[in-house]
Amino acid sequence: MLVECVPNFSEGRRPEVVAAIRDAITHAGGIVLDVSSDASHNRSVITFVAPPERVVAAAFAGVREAQRHIDLTTHSGCHPRLGAADVVPLIPLDGVTMADCVALARDLGERIGRELEMPVYLYEYAATRPERRNLADVRRGGFEGLRDVIGVDPARDPDFGPSRMHPTGGAVAVGARDLLVAYNVYLGPATNLPVARAAARAVRGSSGGLRGVKALALEVDGQAQVSMNLVDIDHTPMHQAFELVRREAAAHGVAVTWSEIVGLVPERALLAAGARHLQLTRFTPAQLLERRVREAAAGDLGGRAWLTELASPTPVPGGGAAAAYAGALAAALAAMVAALRAGPAASGAPPAASPDAAPLATAREHADRLRAELVRLADADSRAYGAVTAARALPRGDEAATARRATALAAALLDSTLVPRDTARAAAAVGELACDVLRDGAGPAASDALTAAALADAAAAGAAAAVRANRRALRRLAAHVPAADVDALEAEALDAAARAAAARGEAQRLFDASLAAE
Repeated sequence: MLVECVPNFSEGRRPEVVAAIRDAITHAGGIVLDVSSDASHNRSVITFVAPPERVVAAAFAGVREAQRHIDLTTHSGCHPRLGAADVVPLIPLDGVTMADCVALARDLGERIGRELEMPVYLYEYAATRPERRNLADVRRGGFEGLRDVIGVDPARDPDFGPSRMHPTGGAVAVGARDLLVAYNVYLGPATNLPVARAAARAVRGSSGGLRGVKALALEVDGQAQVSMNLVDIDHTPMHQAFELVRREAAAHGVAVTWSEIVGLVPERALLAAGARHLQLTRFTPAQLLERRVREAAAGDLGGRAWLTELASPTPVPGGGAAAAYAGALAAALAAMVAALRAGPAASGAPPAASPDAAPLATAREHADRLRAELVRLADADSRAYGAVTAARALPRGDEAATARRATALAAALLDSTLVPRDTARAAAAVGELACDVLRDGAGPAASDALTAAALADAAAAGAAAAVRANRRALRRLAAHVPAADVDALEAEALDAAARAAAARGEAQRLFDASLAAE
């Protein structure tokens, strides 16, 4: 049973803050699938999944961390927003109904209002009033507008929390909704913003356009953007929305320059667009080579394919991703040893006689969370390196272009340093966990626990090396990244590597002692 949660946070310019929010979600039991940040919007979208019993805690942890770090009174960006954690939707996935998500949204909203003293507005399927079903109506006036009327206009009273804005964190919209695709189409320079407004009006469902399409025009990085949320892609697919925007722009003599998807997208949305463009009237998803390969290799978890990709003569994936992958292997081994030692209790059967069964079951859950986080970090490392490559390819040109390139490169390098720092931390935690499950003897699985500790040590050491390798490049961009921050990242990575090495040494001692006792 899984619930998807896609909270939007009002921060897209400080990667360290976004990383802190992501970490809070992960540590509370969420499995982060994607993080998308935009500096112009000054906004980040974090996509994670969790079982129903964990999703409220994970979402709450992200909102709490955002409240700690984000001040709406100094925030600026071109996207509308109500709060530091602006909107937190829950989406039903495997084995979960919309009714389940409505109940979870209300539990989350009540907890945010009570513990964080922030006003909470329920929207979409979770809405308690018809006029609050539409998020745009809930967010009308934004942070500043709501601050002026909350507590004065009864129509703007929150569903949970105080009838006053949190002074820095603002308010939060919490909802339950279907899958959504965030899709943006660009119409060239910002001088075309009036055309973008006309296109947004033409495609927007509330203006008589396409069903399930929410749209507005924005200026982003000197370009005119039609920003869309497609909330019913089965009725209005991506290609239909794109085509209407293209036709409306063409009527004003303007051409589409490019488009983008923000965050994750259901596979069927892209398949439908490709099939329509190529007029594949008899196409079915069963014709996809990769899908059939995935089905055939389901038991392999893609391991052989990933190793083949790693061995290819390309820089991605590289050492950072390999370190994270090694850490994930270590976590998987630690989980296995914990499960073997805990006995049937680890899989939900009646408790084993051993008094260690419950702690070991908890250790297995911890190992599973670390494994999911390290798998995510392996993918994030490749994406971060790609962002560095793209930033380095930006033109230098005049002084303004050179400054833009340096800013983009600093942000990308910082992110590509945060990822291996996080990998080193997670790997160190795995090594210490391997020691815990090995303590007091692990029987025939003792060598497996030692292998886990050794892999975790290698993972942390490799990740720390990646951090140190980036240090020199970051120091050359001292105007954009303070040296103290760079030094702190390196110190944190080296500390994690030292912890992992100590855990490996302790695991070796425990293993040797177990052999000597036989």
